[in-house]
Amino acid sequence: MKIGIIGAGFTGLAAGYYLQQQGHDVTIIEKDSQPGGLAIGYSQKEWDWTLEHHYHHWFTNDDSILSLAKEVGYPVITKRPKTSVYIQGDLYQLDSPLKLLTFPKLSFLERFRMAGIFAILFRFNPFWKPLENLKVTQLLPRLIGKKAYTLIWEPQLINKMGVFVNSISLVWFWARIKKRTTSLAYPKKGFLPFAQYLSETIKKQGGEIHYNTETKNIIKKENKTVVISQNKLKEKEWIFDRVIVTLPTHLFTELTPDLPTEYKKSLTKLQGLGATNLILRLKKPLLEDGTYWLSVCDTKSHIMVIVEHTNFIAPKHYNNEHIVYIGNYMPVTDKKFTASDKDLLSLYHPFLEKLHPGYKKMMIDYDVFRAPFAQPIVPAKYSEMIPPFKTPLKGIYLANMQQVYPWDRGTNYAVELGKKIATVVDKDSL
Repeated sequence: MKIGIIGAGFTGLAAGYYLQQQGHDVTIIEKDSQPGGLAIGYSQKEWDWTLEHHYHHWFTNDDSILSLAKEVGYPVITKRPKTSVYIQGDLYQLDSPLKLLTFPKLSFLERFRMAGIFAILFRFNPFWKPLENLKVTQLLPRLIGKKAYTLIWEPQLINKMGVFVNSISLVWFWARIKKRTTSLAYPKKGFLPFAQYLSETIKKQGGEIHYNTETKNIIKKENKTVVISQNKLKEKEWIFDRVIVTLPTHLFTELTPDLPTEYKKSLTKLQGLGATNLILRLKKPLLEDGTYWLSVCDTKSHIMVIVEHTNFIAPKHYNNEHIVYIGNYMPVTDKKFTASDKDLLSLYHPFLEKLHPGYKKMMIDYDVFRAPFAQPIVPAKYSEMIPPFKTPLKGIYLANMQQVYPWDRGTNYAVELGKKIATVVDKDSL
């Protein structure tokens, strides 16, 4: 079959790769100039490696993407970086049970209670379904104690989920704790070279990938699906037997006018947040204790997380620059999402100055990247809201990050999703 895939993120690339293994003719259409989706990267002329617009890494149990990398022969590095939290003016390493049990801001009984609950209910509990109707903000303080919740988890949840914080299902929290590993993995030279390598693998096997090509319309015509795209000023029609759309759900509904009204209405329940990442390029480290990932437990900071990439990946790959992400999730209607780069840095400056006085003297430059859809909102009973892969239009399929439940978004689940949709489409061809 001739199969069209809209989007060259890791879901689209994985779907294309696995469909080729099943003997199908694959064409991938991508709006950007490079593959990778939310993991797309860039480089400065002095750097040997690329850097992602938005921070990325893999856990060592991310089997889907690690298996794919191994299968196509792409090298991966594994390290154990330091993870910390910022609480009341200090940094604390809480990335292991032992570190948690020595945390001085809680009594021994409070520490033991939190560590025990995390181990029993989240870390070693394989059953997520009973947690689906429970909300994090209602149950977590009862489980681990109000002081531990208020001190550590409440500010992180508010910083991450904002106005949606009180609707988030406990399953979302379970998934984040369940999957976390202390060691992390990263593709050699960055996510962009890995995505490019996978793209070249697809092309060598006879597939087509068209960049700088925006999908404008997807319509049904008899037993075929027509995709109308635009490259620069040229419009083109593609005719496929099957089409897989990996774009965010709201974009899918805008591109496909023939979808039934009720189906479109059901998809409006699926919500999400955008992301901004301000990337500092510094002459010296911002986090001098070697912390890679710093969760900020301060709702007045205007910062959700600080990720010092070069405390994980050696700065020698970036001309000995020290690379730091200042990350946030927010609705696209938030003023911070549309603020100028200069205004965004000014907003973050007081907290950064408190964290590392005089950091601006170390600054080489900075960049800001924005993504309008980066974090799905996962409320109670989310499994009842997830759309199936098959849409009401025969031969048109939807596969995006809002369907990876109960897990959270990420390139590992994008690859897993791509493999799943490839299997569904292949079976439909029989």
